[in-house]
Amino acid sequence: MNDNISDYIDYLTLERRYSVNTVISYKEEIVNFNNFIKKDLLNVNYKDINSYLKYLTNNKLSEKTISHYITCLKEFYRFLELNDLMDENPLEYISLPKMPKNLPQVLTKEEVNLLLSFKPNNDLEFRNKAMIELLYDSGIRVSELVNIKMYDLDLVNSTIKIMGKGSKERIVPIGEYACGILNIYLNNYRNVILDKRNSDYLFPSKKSPHITRNGFFMILKDIAKEVGIKKNFSPHTLRHSFATHMLDNGADLRSIQELLGHSSISTTQIYTHVSNKHLRDVYDKFHPHARKE
Repeated sequence: MNDNISDYIDYLTLERRYSVNTVISYKEEIVNFNNFIKKDLLNVNYKDINSYLKYLTNNKLSEKTISHYITCLKEFYRFLELNDLMDENPLEYISLPKMPKNLPQVLTKEEVNLLLSFKPNNDLEFRNKAMIELLYDSGIRVSELVNIKMYDLDLVNSTIKIMGKGSKERIVPIGEYACGILNIYLNNYRNVILDKRNSDYLFPSKKSPHITRNGFFMILKDIAKEVGIKKNFSPHTLRHSFATHMLDNGADLRSIQELLGHSSISTTQIYTHVSNKHLRDVYDKFHPHARKE
């Protein structure tokens, strides 16, 4: 392997402390590039880079994969430049390809109502219903849901305290219906699940202090199948649905940002595209002049 590549791998491992998988990925991309151009890496120019990018595009690699290749090479040549091995980075003016924005999947309001129509028959099923109701009612992440502690819940003020990403705390309001379900769950079913065990968590399982994300995902899939929802979706879909339905009903973007715990409003803006698509679908379906017969 080229000495410069070896030095760079050592730099990523020892100084940057990248994970083993990340280091392997960077190494593979740089070696592949080296094998393609068949010349000294220190003599690579802008034309060589464009030739390689054309090769990647012709092989029908995704924008995401090509973007990763460019990032790996940019970082490698920045390392060479900083170590005075090159005068300039040949990828300095190479831009990353524009990534297609995939709109988040949402459930319709009818599908949410169908999901919430699930009738529980025992303690675990009532816990599951309370979790689903709270997830849609608050828009919190499933990781936040399963980690709610008893002292985070304030039914008097209808709020829950959430510890979000980056250890950022926020207070999220919950509605009357969710509060009612939670009251019934706490008064009648939670202690049955615990069976004299102790747990600080709001939603324990029969064997663990709290239900896991994967465990809840499997439960949600089973319930969706039981009530007749054919759409394949995850717990995070309920968060997307919460934001989209709030926007559809007139909520402002800044408030939704606060409720979701997004650090940047640009993250929240994706829901305006989902909401606009919904309006377009409604218009096309119901306006008499939407389509020519």
